[in-house]
Amino acid sequence: MTEAIVVPLKRFDRAKERLRQGTDLDVARFAQDLARGVLISSQPRTVIVASEDPDVARFATSMGAEVWTSTASNLNEAVQGVYEGLRGRFDQLIIVHGDLRFPEGLGTFAFEPGITLFADHHEEGTNVLVIPTGLDFHFAYGSDSLGRHVAEAKRVDASYRVVTTSPWRFDVDEPNDLDTA
Repeated sequence: MTEAIVVPLKRFDRAKERLRQGTDLDVARFAQDLARGVLISSQPRTVIVASEDPDVARFATSMGAEVWTSTASNLNEAVQGVYEGLRGRFDQLIIVHGDLRFPEGLGTFAFEPGITLFADHHEEGTNVLVIPTGLDFHFAYGSDSLGRHVAEAKRVDASYRVVTTSPWRFDVDEPNDLDTA
């Protein structure tokens, strides 16, 4: 089975809007450091970064990733475009958020067939989504993405599983997440 990890990344100077409120952290640098950890941990799998930003593209290339230039206006459109564009090249995609605190093992973990949803620590978001290509699946990131992705898996009549205890459940979206884990 051919598979790739897809990491959608915003411009670092615009990323993590909620984290910018109430902290004196250099958020752009922090977002880049988190992304670096995700990209390193995703190897030796094929890693594809989806971004609209030339600086992010250079960063991704320097980390050994391929770049998918996206002109999408939001995360769902970006992931949908990559998913549809890579159909035929890969049998399975692993969509990974670039802000995981503990991304170790992404590149070597043996994923099961079907759709696997790795929940965030609130059990509301989807931090990692493993999905076979070729489904008529519509991505639904944002508020309660886990529930919406489960509903979408049911709609396309695909087998799925939800994992709530992985180290990948810890992402960083707001200041409180810096203390979690």
